[in-house]
Amino acid sequence: MKNLSIFLFEWKHFIRSPFKLVALLLFVLASVYGLYNGAHLYQKQQAEIEDIQQRVKTERQKIIDEHYQKGILTPKERPWIDYSAPFWAIWYAAPYHFKLPAPAMVYSIGQSEQYGFYKRITFWASPYDADLAEEIANPERLQSGTLDFSFALLFLLPLVLLVLLYNLKSTETEQGFMPLIEVQNPSKNTWLFLRMSFYVLLLFVVLLALLVYGARLTPVFEQVDPAFGPMLLYTTLYLVFWSIFYFFILLNSKSILGNTLKMSAVYLLFAFILPATVHQLLSIYQPANLMTDFIDVRDQTQALYNGPDSLYEAQLLALFPEILSSPVYQDSIKVNAAKSRSGPALVNELNKASLQPVEAENRVKNAFIQRAFWVNPVSFFQNRFNAIAQTHFDDHQKYRDEIQALVDRQIRTMILDMWYEQKVDQKKYLEYIEKLTMKE
Repeated sequence: MKNLSIFLFEWKHFIRSPFKLVALLLFVLASVYGLYNGAHLYQKQQAEIEDIQQRVKTERQKIIDEHYQKGILTPKERPWIDYSAPFWAIWYAAPYHFKLPAPAMVYSIGQSEQYGFYKRITFWASPYDADLAEEIANPERLQSGTLDFSFALLFLLPLVLLVLLYNLKSTETEQGFMPLIEVQNPSKNTWLFLRMSFYVLLLFVVLLALLVYGARLTPVFEQVDPAFGPMLLYTTLYLVFWSIFYFFILLNSKSILGNTLKMSAVYLLFAFILPATVHQLLSIYQPANLMTDFIDVRDQTQALYNGPDSLYEAQLLALFPEILSSPVYQDSIKVNAAKSRSGPALVNELNKASLQPVEAENRVKNAFIQRAFWVNPVSFFQNRFNAIAQTHFDDHQKYRDEIQALVDRQIRTMILDMWYEQKVDQKKYLEYIEKLTMKE
Protein backbone atom coordinates (compact mmCIF):
# COMPACT_ATOMS: atom_id res chain seq x y z
CA MET A 1 0.00 0.00 0.00
CA LYS A 2 2.82 2.38 0.82
CA ASN A 3 4.31 1.78 -2.63
CA LEU A 4 0.97 2.49 -4.26
CA SER A 5 0.57 5.69 -2.26
CA ILE A 6 3.97 6.86 -3.49
CA PHE A 7 2.89 6.18 -7.09
CA LEU A 8 -0.39 8.04 -6.58
CA PHE A 9 1.45 10.98 -5.01
CA GLU A 10 3.85 11.11 -7.94
CA TRP A 11 0.98 10.92 -10.43
CA LYS A 12 -0.67 13.97 -8.82
CA HIS A 13 2.67 15.76 -8.83
CA PHE A 14 3.13 14.92 -12.51
CA ILE A 15 -0.27 16.11 -13.76
CA ARG A 16 0.12 19.35 -11.78
CA SER A 17 3.47 20.11 -13.40
CA PRO A 18 2.91 21.86 -16.76
CA PHE A 19 6.64 21.76 -17.49
CA LYS A 20 6.76 17.96 -17.28
CA LEU A 21 3.50 17.49 -19.15
CA VAL A 22 4.63 19.70 -22.02
CA ALA A 23 8.01 17.96 -22.20
CA LEU A 24 6.37 14.53 -22.48
CA LEU A 25 3.84 15.82 -25.00
CA LEU A 26 6.57 17.29 -27.21
CA PHE A 27 8.47 14.01 -27.09
CA VAL A 28 5.36 12.10 -28.15
CA LEU A 29 4.70 14.55 -31.01
CA ALA A 30 8.31 14.32 -32.21
CA SER A 31 8.18 10.52 -32.05
CA VAL A 32 4.91 10.35 -33.98
CA TYR A 33 6.37 12.71 -36.58
CA GLY A 34 9.43 10.48 -36.84
CA LEU A 35 7.27 7.38 -37.23
CA TYR A 36 5.36 9.07 -40.04
CA ASN A 37 8.63 9.93 -41.78
CA GLY A 38 9.78 6.32 -41.57
CA ALA A 39 6.43 5.02 -42.81
CA HIS A 40 6.40 7.54 -45.65
CA LEU A 41 9.86 6.49 -46.80
CA TYR A 42 8.85 2.82 -46.65
CA GLN A 43 5.74 3.48 -48.73
CA LYS A 44 7.65 5.68 -51.16
CA GLN A 45 10.28 3.00 -51.80
CA GLN A 46 7.63 0.31 -52.12
CA ALA A 47 5.74 2.39 -54.69
CA GLU A 48 8.93 3.14 -56.64
CA ILE A 49 9.88 -0.56 -56.76
CA GLU A 50 6.41 -1.57 -57.92
CA ASP A 51 6.51 1.10 -60.64
CA ILE A 52 9.91 -0.08 -61.90
CA GLN A 53 8.81 -3.72 -61.86
CA GLN A 54 5.71 -2.90 -63.88
CA ARG A 55 7.70 -0.82 -66.37
CA VAL A 56 10.29 -3.58 -66.85
CA LYS A 57 7.54 -6.18 -67.29
CA THR A 58 5.90 -4.03 -69.97
CA GLU A 59 9.20 -3.48 -71.83
CA ARG A 60 10.03 -7.19 -71.81
CA GLN A 61 6.58 -8.16 -73.04
CA LYS A 62 6.94 -5.63 -75.85
CA ILE A 63 10.22 -7.24 -76.94
CA ILE A 64 8.58 -10.68 -76.90
CA ASP A 65 5.52 -9.53 -78.84
CA GLU A 66 7.29 -7.38 -81.43
CA HIS A 67 10.47 -9.38 -81.98
CA TYR A 68 10.51 -12.99 -80.79
CA GLN A 69 6.93 -13.88 -81.67
CA LYS A 70 7.06 -12.07 -85.03
CA GLY A 71 10.56 -13.29 -85.83
CA ILE A 72 11.85 -9.72 -86.32
CA LEU A 73 15.12 -10.12 -84.46
CA THR A 74 16.88 -7.14 -86.06
CA PRO A 75 14.81 -3.91 -85.91
CA LYS A 76 15.01 -1.79 -89.05
CA GLU A 77 15.51 1.42 -87.06
CA ARG A 78 18.37 -0.20 -85.09
CA PRO A 79 20.13 -2.63 -87.43
CA TRP A 80 23.08 -3.15 -85.07
CA ILE A 81 20.82 -4.96 -82.57
CA ASP A 82 20.26 -8.71 -82.90
CA TYR A 83 17.86 -10.18 -80.35
CA SER A 84 19.00 -13.70 -81.25
CA ALA A 85 22.53 -12.90 -80.00
CA PRO A 86 23.24 -13.51 -76.28
CA PHE A 87 24.87 -10.08 -75.91
CA TRP A 88 21.76 -8.14 -76.94
CA ALA A 89 19.22 -10.58 -75.51
CA ILE A 90 20.84 -10.38 -72.06
CA TRP A 91 21.20 -6.62 -72.34
CA TYR A 92 17.43 -6.26 -72.82
CA ALA A 93 16.64 -8.97 -70.29
CA ALA A 94 18.84 -7.25 -67.70
CA PRO A 95 16.87 -7.17 -64.44
CA TYR A 96 16.69 -4.60 -61.70
CA HIS A 97 17.85 -5.69 -58.28
CA PHE A 98 16.15 -4.11 -55.29
CA LYS A 99 16.90 -3.67 -51.64
CA LEU A 100 13.36 -4.21 -50.48
CA PRO A 101 12.49 -1.88 -47.59
CA ALA A 102 11.65 -3.66 -44.34
CA PRO A 103 8.44 -2.57 -42.58
CA ALA A 104 10.59 -1.89 -39.49
CA MET A 105 12.02 1.08 -41.39
CA VAL A 106 9.23 2.98 -39.68
CA TYR A 107 11.40 2.94 -36.55
CA SER A 108 14.75 3.91 -38.03
CA ILE A 109 15.58 5.40 -41.43
CA GLY A 110 19.26 4.75 -40.77
CA GLN A 111 21.36 4.76 -43.95
CA SER A 112 18.49 3.94 -46.28
CA GLU A 113 18.59 7.42 -47.81
CA GLN A 114 22.36 7.55 -48.09
CA TYR A 115 22.37 4.65 -50.55
CA GLY A 116 20.15 3.69 -53.46
CA PHE A 117 17.67 0.85 -53.20
CA TYR A 118 17.36 -0.20 -56.85
CA LYS A 119 19.90 -0.94 -59.56
CA ARG A 120 19.67 -2.10 -63.16
CA ILE A 121 22.13 -4.94 -63.58
CA THR A 122 24.15 -4.65 -66.79
CA PHE A 123 27.58 -5.81 -67.97
CA TRP A 124 29.01 -2.43 -66.94
CA ALA A 125 27.32 -2.15 -63.55
CA SER A 126 29.18 -1.82 -60.27
CA PRO A 127 28.08 -1.82 -56.60
CA TYR A 128 29.51 1.70 -56.23
CA ASP A 129 27.96 3.41 -59.24
CA ALA A 130 26.76 6.96 -58.69
CA ASP A 131 23.09 5.98 -58.95
CA LEU A 132 23.45 3.95 -55.75
CA ALA A 133 24.40 7.00 -53.69
CA GLU A 134 22.27 9.80 -55.07
CA GLU A 135 19.85 10.08 -52.15
CA ILE A 136 20.64 12.62 -49.41
CA ALA A 137 21.76 11.31 -46.03
CA ASN A 138 19.70 11.32 -42.85
CA PRO A 139 21.85 14.02 -41.14
CA GLU A 140 21.06 16.32 -44.07
CA ARG A 141 17.37 15.56 -43.62
CA LEU A 142 17.69 16.50 -39.96
CA GLN A 143 19.15 19.85 -40.95
CA SER A 144 16.07 20.49 -43.09
CA GLY A 145 13.75 19.67 -40.18
CA THR A 146 13.16 15.96 -40.82
CA LEU A 147 13.80 13.30 -38.20
CA ASP A 148 12.97 9.66 -37.58
CA PHE A 149 11.78 7.77 -34.52
CA SER A 150 15.24 6.48 -33.60
CA PHE A 151 16.52 10.07 -33.44
CA ALA A 152 13.73 10.99 -31.00
CA LEU A 153 14.50 7.86 -29.03
CA LEU A 154 18.26 8.34 -28.89
CA PHE A 155 18.48 12.06 -28.24
CA LEU A 156 15.11 13.31 -26.97
CA LEU A 157 14.21 10.47 -24.61
CA PRO A 158 17.14 11.20 -22.23
CA LEU A 159 16.12 14.87 -22.15
CA VAL A 160 12.51 14.01 -21.32
CA LEU A 161 13.69 11.68 -18.58
CA LEU A 162 15.90 14.46 -17.25
CA VAL A 163 12.93 16.85 -17.10
CA LEU A 164 10.80 14.28 -15.30
CA LEU A 165 13.44 13.45 -12.70
CA TYR A 166 15.51 16.58 -12.13
CA ASN A 167 13.72 17.73 -8.96
CA LEU A 168 13.21 14.38 -7.22
CA LYS A 169 14.56 14.39 -3.65
CA SER A 170 16.32 17.74 -4.16
CA THR A 171 13.09 19.71 -3.73
CA GLU A 172 12.43 18.05 -0.37
CA THR A 173 16.06 18.56 0.64
CA GLU A 174 16.01 22.28 -0.19
CA GLN A 175 12.69 22.78 1.63
CA GLY A 176 13.85 20.85 4.72
CA PHE A 177 11.31 18.00 4.43
CA MET A 178 13.86 15.17 4.26
CA PRO A 179 13.92 14.47 8.06
CA LEU A 180 10.14 14.00 7.99
CA ILE A 181 10.36 11.73 4.94
CA GLU A 182 13.09 9.67 6.60
CA VAL A 183 10.79 9.11 9.57
CA GLN A 184 8.01 7.83 7.31
CA ASN A 185 10.37 5.90 5.02
CA PRO A 186 13.25 4.18 6.83
CA SER A 187 15.07 3.73 3.50
CA LYS A 188 15.14 6.97 1.58
CA ASN A 189 16.93 5.16 -1.26
CA THR A 190 13.91 2.88 -1.68
CA TRP A 191 11.63 5.89 -1.50
CA LEU A 192 13.63 7.62 -4.24
CA PHE A 193 13.72 4.45 -6.32
CA LEU A 194 9.94 4.09 -6.18
CA ARG A 195 9.36 7.72 -7.12
CA MET A 196 11.74 7.37 -10.03
CA SER A 197 10.18 4.05 -11.05
CA PHE A 198 6.88 5.83 -11.62
CA TYR A 199 8.39 7.97 -14.36
CA VAL A 200 10.35 5.10 -15.85
CA LEU A 201 7.18 3.01 -16.07
CA LEU A 202 5.31 5.99 -17.48
CA LEU A 203 7.89 6.38 -20.25
CA PHE A 204 7.89 2.63 -20.88
CA VAL A 205 4.13 2.69 -21.45
CA VAL A 206 4.50 5.69 -23.76
CA LEU A 207 7.27 4.00 -25.73
CA LEU A 208 5.29 0.76 -25.98
CA ALA A 209 2.31 2.69 -27.33
CA LEU A 210 4.53 4.46 -29.87
CA LEU A 211 6.09 1.18 -31.02
CA VAL A 212 2.64 -0.38 -31.47
CA TYR A 213 1.45 2.72 -33.32
CA GLY A 214 4.46 2.52 -35.64
CA ALA A 215 3.73 -1.15 -36.29
CA ARG A 216 0.25 -0.13 -37.42
CA LEU A 217 1.65 2.30 -40.00
CA THR A 218 3.59 -0.48 -41.77
CA PRO A 219 3.16 -4.29 -41.65
CA VAL A 220 5.82 -4.78 -38.96
CA PHE A 221 4.03 -7.79 -37.47
CA GLU A 222 3.86 -9.44 -40.90
CA GLN A 223 7.54 -9.27 -41.86
CA VAL A 224 9.56 -12.49 -41.85
CA ASP A 225 12.33 -11.29 -39.54
CA PRO A 226 10.84 -10.36 -36.14
CA ALA A 227 11.34 -6.68 -35.45
CA PHE A 228 8.83 -5.55 -32.84
CA GLY A 229 10.20 -7.74 -30.03
CA PRO A 230 13.88 -6.80 -30.55
CA MET A 231 12.93 -3.13 -30.98
CA LEU A 232 10.98 -3.18 -27.71
CA LEU A 233 13.84 -4.97 -25.95
CA TYR A 234 16.54 -2.48 -26.98
CA THR A 235 14.23 0.47 -26.39
CA THR A 236 13.66 -0.76 -22.85
CA LEU A 237 17.37 -1.34 -22.31
CA TYR A 238 18.10 2.18 -23.54
CA LEU A 239 15.55 3.61 -21.11
CA VAL A 240 17.08 1.58 -18.26
CA PHE A 241 20.58 2.69 -19.29
CA TRP A 242 19.76 6.36 -18.76
CA SER A 243 17.66 5.66 -15.68
CA ILE A 244 20.59 4.04 -13.90
CA PHE A 245 22.85 7.06 -14.45
CA TYR A 246 20.18 9.50 -13.39
CA PHE A 247 19.31 7.44 -10.29
CA PHE A 248 22.86 7.59 -8.95
CA ILE A 249 22.99 11.32 -9.63
CA LEU A 250 19.75 11.83 -7.69
CA LEU A 251 21.03 9.60 -4.92
CA ASN A 252 24.02 11.83 -4.23
CA SER A 253 22.71 15.26 -5.17
CA LYS A 254 21.23 17.79 -2.74
CA SER A 255 19.94 20.56 -4.97
CA ILE A 256 17.82 20.98 -8.08
CA LEU A 257 20.58 22.95 -9.77
CA GLY A 258 23.11 20.25 -8.95
CA ASN A 259 20.83 17.54 -10.35
CA THR A 260 20.22 19.47 -13.53
CA LEU A 261 23.87 20.28 -14.15
CA LYS A 262 25.06 16.73 -13.48
CA MET A 263 22.33 15.15 -15.60
CA SER A 264 23.00 17.59 -18.42
CA ALA A 265 26.71 16.84 -18.24
CA VAL A 266 26.08 13.09 -18.45
CA TYR A 267 23.70 13.64 -21.39
CA LEU A 268 26.22 15.77 -23.29
CA LEU A 269 28.98 13.27 -22.55
CA PHE A 270 27.19 10.18 -23.87
CA ALA A 271 25.02 11.75 -26.57
CA PHE A 272 27.56 14.11 -28.16
CA ILE A 273 31.07 14.20 -26.74
CA LEU A 274 31.87 10.48 -26.82
CA PRO A 275 30.33 9.85 -30.30
CA ALA A 276 32.15 12.92 -31.65
CA THR A 277 35.42 11.80 -30.08
CA VAL A 278 35.14 8.30 -31.54
CA HIS A 279 34.29 9.78 -34.94
CA GLN A 280 37.29 12.10 -34.79
CA LEU A 281 39.61 9.28 -33.76
CA LEU A 282 38.26 7.19 -36.62
CA SER A 283 38.91 10.05 -39.05
CA ILE A 284 42.52 10.18 -37.86
CA TYR A 285 42.96 6.42 -37.75
CA GLN A 286 41.24 5.80 -41.12
CA PRO A 287 40.69 8.93 -43.25
CA ALA A 288 37.76 9.03 -45.66
CA ASN A 289 38.34 7.09 -48.88
CA LEU A 290 37.99 9.35 -51.91
CA MET A 291 37.48 6.36 -54.23
CA THR A 292 40.43 7.44 -56.37
CA ASP A 293 41.31 3.82 -57.14
CA PHE A 294 37.82 3.25 -58.49
CA ILE A 295 38.00 6.40 -60.59
CA ASP A 296 41.37 5.31 -61.97
CA VAL A 297 39.68 2.24 -63.50
CA ARG A 298 38.80 4.41 -66.49
CA ASP A 299 42.49 4.90 -67.25
CA GLN A 300 43.15 1.20 -66.71
CA THR A 301 40.28 0.34 -69.06
CA GLN A 302 41.72 2.59 -71.75
CA ALA A 303 45.13 0.98 -71.30
CA LEU A 304 43.52 -2.46 -71.56
CA TYR A 305 41.90 -1.68 -74.92
CA ASN A 306 45.01 0.06 -76.24
CA GLY A 307 47.37 -2.68 -75.07
CA PRO A 308 48.65 -5.73 -76.95
CA ASP A 309 45.98 -8.07 -78.26
CA SER A 310 47.88 -11.05 -76.84
CA LEU A 311 47.65 -9.63 -73.29
CA TYR A 312 43.94 -8.92 -73.73
CA GLU A 313 43.36 -12.49 -74.92
CA ALA A 314 45.46 -14.01 -72.14
CA GLN A 315 43.45 -12.19 -69.47
CA LEU A 316 40.21 -13.28 -71.07
CA LEU A 317 41.30 -16.93 -71.24
CA ALA A 318 42.44 -16.79 -67.62
CA LEU A 319 38.91 -15.82 -66.63
CA PHE A 320 37.11 -18.16 -69.01
CA PRO A 321 39.30 -21.10 -70.04
CA GLU A 322 36.16 -22.78 -71.43
CA ILE A 323 36.22 -20.59 -74.54
CA LEU A 324 39.38 -22.31 -75.80
CA SER A 325 37.22 -25.18 -77.02
CA SER A 326 34.40 -22.98 -78.31
CA PRO A 327 33.56 -22.85 -82.05
CA VAL A 328 33.97 -19.07 -82.15
CA TYR A 329 37.56 -19.30 -80.87
CA GLN A 330 38.39 -21.59 -83.80
CA ASP A 331 36.82 -19.17 -86.31
CA SER A 332 39.30 -16.49 -87.36
CA ILE A 333 36.49 -14.29 -88.70
CA LYS A 334 34.18 -14.34 -85.67
CA VAL A 335 36.82 -14.37 -82.94
CA ASN A 336 37.67 -10.65 -83.08
CA ALA A 337 34.06 -9.55 -82.69
CA ALA A 338 33.63 -11.93 -79.76
CA LYS A 339 36.77 -10.58 -78.10
CA SER A 340 35.52 -7.03 -78.48
CA ARG A 341 32.19 -7.84 -76.83
CA SER A 342 33.97 -9.69 -74.04
CA GLY A 343 35.50 -6.43 -72.81
CA PRO A 344 32.95 -5.95 -69.95
CA ALA A 345 34.31 -9.11 -68.31
CA LEU A 346 37.81 -7.65 -68.04
CA VAL A 347 36.54 -4.24 -66.94
CA ASN A 348 34.47 -5.96 -64.27
CA GLU A 349 37.62 -7.59 -62.90
CA LEU A 350 39.35 -4.20 -62.84
CA ASN A 351 36.40 -2.77 -60.91
CA LYS A 352 36.49 -5.58 -58.35
CA ALA A 353 40.24 -5.25 -57.88
CA SER A 354 39.97 -1.49 -57.34
CA LEU A 355 37.16 -1.94 -54.82
CA GLN A 356 39.03 -4.42 -52.64
CA PRO A 357 40.92 -1.67 -50.73
CA VAL A 358 37.65 0.24 -50.26
CA GLU A 359 35.92 -2.83 -48.85
CA ALA A 360 38.91 -3.57 -46.62
CA GLU A 361 38.84 -0.01 -45.23
CA ASN A 362 35.11 -0.33 -44.56
CA ARG A 363 35.72 -3.50 -42.57
CA VAL A 364 38.49 -1.79 -40.57
CA LYS A 365 36.23 1.19 -39.83
CA ASN A 366 33.34 -0.98 -38.74
CA ALA A 367 35.61 -3.04 -36.50
CA PHE A 368 36.93 0.18 -34.91
CA ILE A 369 33.41 1.44 -34.25
CA GLN A 370 32.38 -1.88 -32.72
CA ARG A 371 35.40 -1.92 -30.41
CA ALA A 372 34.40 1.55 -29.20
CA PHE A 373 30.83 0.54 -28.28
CA TRP A 374 31.75 -0.06 -24.64
CA VAL A 375 32.63 3.64 -24.27
CA ASN A 376 30.13 4.85 -26.85
CA PRO A 377 26.83 3.21 -25.89
CA VAL A 378 24.57 5.63 -27.76
CA SER A 379 26.18 4.59 -31.04
CA PHE A 380 25.73 0.95 -30.00
CA PHE A 381 21.99 1.43 -29.59
CA GLN A 382 21.81 3.43 -32.81
CA ASN A 383 23.44 0.56 -34.68
CA ARG A 384 21.09 -1.95 -33.07
CA PHE A 385 18.03 0.08 -34.07
CA ASN A 386 19.33 0.33 -37.64
CA ALA A 387 20.05 -3.40 -37.74
CA ILE A 388 16.53 -4.22 -36.56
CA ALA A 389 15.08 -1.87 -39.20
CA GLN A 390 17.42 -3.37 -41.85
CA THR A 391 18.80 0.09 -42.61
CA HIS A 392 22.25 -0.64 -41.20
CA PHE A 393 25.49 -0.34 -43.16
CA ASP A 394 25.76 -4.14 -43.18
CA ASP A 395 22.37 -4.43 -44.88
CA HIS A 396 23.50 -2.12 -47.67
CA GLN A 397 26.83 -3.96 -47.91
CA LYS A 398 24.91 -7.20 -48.39
CA TYR A 399 22.90 -5.48 -51.14
CA ARG A 400 26.13 -4.35 -52.86
CA ASP A 401 27.50 -7.89 -52.65
CA GLU A 402 24.31 -9.18 -54.30
CA ILE A 403 24.71 -6.64 -57.10
CA GLN A 404 28.27 -7.79 -57.75
CA ALA A 405 27.18 -11.44 -57.74
CA LEU A 406 24.48 -10.68 -60.31
CA VAL A 407 26.91 -8.76 -62.52
CA ASP A 408 29.35 -11.70 -62.39
CA ARG A 409 26.57 -14.15 -63.23
CA GLN A 410 25.34 -12.02 -66.12
CA ILE A 411 28.78 -11.58 -67.64
CA ARG A 412 29.63 -15.26 -67.37
CA THR A 413 26.34 -16.26 -69.00
CA MET A 414 26.85 -13.78 -71.83
CA ILE A 415 30.46 -14.79 -72.48
CA LEU A 416 29.88 -18.54 -72.61
CA ASP A 417 26.69 -18.35 -74.67
CA MET A 418 28.28 -15.88 -77.08
CA TRP A 419 31.46 -17.89 -77.64
CA TYR A 420 29.45 -21.09 -78.06
CA GLU A 421 27.07 -19.37 -80.52
CA GLN A 422 23.92 -19.88 -78.52
CA LYS A 423 20.91 -18.65 -80.50
CA VAL A 424 18.27 -16.90 -78.44
CA ASP A 425 14.56 -17.45 -78.98
CA GLN A 426 11.60 -16.55 -76.81
CA LYS A 427 12.13 -19.54 -74.52
CA LYS A 428 15.82 -18.73 -74.06
CA TYR A 429 15.02 -15.06 -73.46
CA LEU A 430 12.64 -16.03 -70.66
CA GLU A 431 15.31 -18.35 -69.26
CA TYR A 432 17.72 -15.40 -69.14
CA ILE A 433 15.18 -13.35 -67.18
CA GLU A 434 14.74 -16.19 -64.69
CA LYS A 435 18.43 -17.02 -64.38
CA LEU A 436 19.74 -13.47 -64.03
CA THR A 437 17.30 -12.44 -61.29
CA MET A 438 18.23 -12.99 -57.69
CA LYS A 439 15.41 -14.59 -55.76
CA GLU A 440 14.35 -12.76 -52.62
